[in-house]
Amino acid sequence: MTTTKSEHVERRGGLMQRLTMLCVRYVERLMPDPYLFAVILTLIVVALVALLVRGATPSGVLKAWYGGVWGAQNIFTFAFQMVLILVTGYTLAEAPVVTRAIIRLASKPTNQVQGALLCFGVSSVFSLLNWGLGLVAGALVARQVAKRLSGVHFGYLIATGFMGYLVWTQGLSSSIALANTDTTSPINVIHKMTGLIVPLRFTIFQPYSWVAVIAMVALVGVTIWRMEPDESLEPDPAVFEEEPVADPPQGRPTFAERLENLWILNVLVFAAGITYFVLSGFALNISSMIMLFTVTSALLHGTPIRFIRAFSGAAKVSGPLLLQYPLYGGIAGLLGYLPPGSSRALQTVLAEALVRGADQYTLPFLTFVGSVIISLFVPSGGGHWAVQGPIAVGSALAIGQHSPAYLGLISMSVAVGEGVANMIQPFWLLPVLAIAKLNVRQVMGFTVIAFLIGFAVAGASVLIAPHVL
Repeated sequence: MTTTKSEHVERRGGLMQRLTMLCVRYVERLMPDPYLFAVILTLIVVALVALLVRGATPSGVLKAWYGGVWGAQNIFTFAFQMVLILVTGYTLAEAPVVTRAIIRLASKPTNQVQGALLCFGVSSVFSLLNWGLGLVAGALVARQVAKRLSGVHFGYLIATGFMGYLVWTQGLSSSIALANTDTTSPINVIHKMTGLIVPLRFTIFQPYSWVAVIAMVALVGVTIWRMEPDESLEPDPAVFEEEPVADPPQGRPTFAERLENLWILNVLVFAAGITYFVLSGFALNISSMIMLFTVTSALLHGTPIRFIRAFSGAAKVSGPLLLQYPLYGGIAGLLGYLPPGSSRALQTVLAEALVRGADQYTLPFLTFVGSVIISLFVPSGGGHWAVQGPIAVGSALAIGQHSPAYLGLISMSVAVGEGVANMIQPFWLLPVLAIAKLNVRQVMGFTVIAFLIGFAVAGASVLIAPHVL
């Protein structure tokens, strides 16, 4: 007796599949376009400012919003860094040797679940190396899997690729952990308030961090297997269209064309970048990560013209982020709005309310919960740390916790909260949707389950951590 795919999935998935489909249905009904989501969040913050910030005026609110977008306190520098991490990561993923590896990997799965687990695994590993690479790698694998297997749910595959992004804040490109190590970083809140540097051994290399990563990857992997949908969603044929390749030059190449194909130039760029990295003492910060992935991409693409074309193509996926970053910059400006005569901005009111009455054992967990909430309004690790960090660090200092290890834990509580919140905040899903040519409602219903798992695991880790530091 044979069983249909629907019967097979129902028998295996059971409650998890029904819960996932419930989330999918509600997301399809309630989730607006990500741009409108950001507009709605802006209106919510304006209402909260009016209710909770003493002395707020309409003109003051408007000036604060403008300041966050285009004023002296804008986030353009940090936004540009984040876009470059994404674009350089995508450019590296599109290098011929990496593309061949992705195609080879995508040829291994024989069914949808195997393909989904592959997407998740690749995204998780690369997210720990570089969040920009991890963000797009899962989508690129999903694209190749869907190209080979018929009858798959493309939204499910893309969602599983995005789920690997859950762990990026505990990886080598964690913007908060890297900022803690850099005295020149404008978002090194701990150094500004205490003069201390917190090395990576007190953040991403602590057991509470890497054990949580292992637990989240294991649990989300099992969940992906159990949530397999029984219906299909065919990808848009345009997903598989290749970028047109320029015809080779006819006749004798010009001097300019010879320069464009002079591979030694890329080698020199790579050598210069690696040499500086060594001379800097192997400093890991946001700028050095961008540099390393840029020069490595240049080397792997071979010639300058191939690197230029790959970088230009990768930059296309950053368009939706460039559209929305100003809105979230405005939200950050509103959160920091401090009218004359008022002692507390909205960000202070919210952050203090969330950690009021905390002690050394509960402060990291309450900070984590606050981070999840604030990340809905400021979905950027570094920008978010600039908002919540001063309150979180100040609260730790107020209860007598001055050690780099504890302050590192506080910063990681904020970081992992942001990573978990990404599963229900569509901002960082936008580049993935651009690659897959899907809308947010076709993907985010699946990632809600990853949010629930991430919240439980990360929350438990920061609750236990103060007892073992």
